[in-house]
Amino acid sequence: MTSAAREGWLERIEAPDSLTLNLGGRWDMRCAQRYEKELRHLKPAGAQALRVDFAAIESLDTAGAWLIIRLAQRLRAEGVDVAFDNLHAAHADILERLTKINSHVEIEPPRPNALVAIVALVGKSAIDIGLEVMEGIAFLGLTVVSLARAVVRPKLFRVPAIFYHMEQAGLNAIPIIALIAFLIGLVIAYQGAVQLRQFGAEIFVVDMVAVSVLRELAILLTAIVVAGRSGSAFTAQIGAMKINEEVDAMRTIGLDPMQVLVVPRLIALMIVLPLLGFVADVMGLIGGGVMAMIELGISPSQYIDRLSQSFAPWSLGTGLLKAPVFAAIIALTSCYMGMKVTGSSENLGKLTTRSVVHAIFAVIVVDAMFSVFFAYIGI
Repeated sequence: MTSAAREGWLERIEAPDSLTLNLGGRWDMRCAQRYEKELRHLKPAGAQALRVDFAAIESLDTAGAWLIIRLAQRLRAEGVDVAFDNLHAAHADILERLTKINSHVEIEPPRPNALVAIVALVGKSAIDIGLEVMEGIAFLGLTVVSLARAVVRPKLFRVPAIFYHMEQAGLNAIPIIALIAFLIGLVIAYQGAVQLRQFGAEIFVVDMVAVSVLRELAILLTAIVVAGRSGSAFTAQIGAMKINEEVDAMRTIGLDPMQVLVVPRLIALMIVLPLLGFVADVMGLIGGGVMAMIELGISPSQYIDRLSQSFAPWSLGTGLLKAPVFAAIIALTSCYMGMKVTGSSENLGKLTTRSVVHAIFAVIVVDAMFSVFFAYIGI
């Protein structure tokens, strides 16, 4: 198959086990555009070899050479033997240069449609969550084993470390916990007064403050603040030690990182969180009393008298009973994320953020489960 003089042309000669392409004329941009579709879909039917004859080619530019190279690479990937015959030195140099360039070009894979992408994302997320749950269970098991070993051998308890973390996570957190609880008591009393005044039931503001603060809000907000403050600190501290290979150094000298890093933080948080919750309860009630006095004119003696009438021991007990569970969730989540840190400070930042988010989410979910359980048993 030929065309006008000196223009590029292509001739196909088919044999039972091979295909020969005779190229001639000027293989430039115009020629490449003319034969691009034909060569892109060229598939030697039953042929195991392809011979490209360059004997009649007068000139070869980058466009024509690129088309031939792409054809050869595609067929070689399909298992066809491709050879170039009667290749001039100048043409061979062009083909060699373009072959080297094309070997470093990364071709972007075709993008899947939106539905496939969404399904793939959901599936990947489900797999990641499953793997993380399994790793979390394994970490919980290691923690339980470490605690059991420390109970059997009390010398394994690192008392100075426990008191240090109690100071950092508990004593130093009292001001912010007290302020937040006081403001929450103010807000609840004010909003309750505005609504109950319409029905002449202002005195029941005291009951509402007592129930909401003691049963739910005080300990829940305390746990959230501790998760953001101490949980992130735990993850950052352990993660930094992982990056600096200090955890590996502990194992090298015979120390158990679970005993040194995780158990003291867990015990310290389980001790101080109920105490912080009690501080939050007291400050929330004080805040409600201040607002009741300002907004409703209820004197402190009246407030305390009404509070004693509406106070139920289980209102305080249900709140404080949640505290050790919340503390365990926060400590285990933050230490687990710290132990997962690898590589760079960027990974440390991501896992620190993730530890806070996961801890707060888990605390809220468990708090909802506690509320349903207490309602079911009538407390």
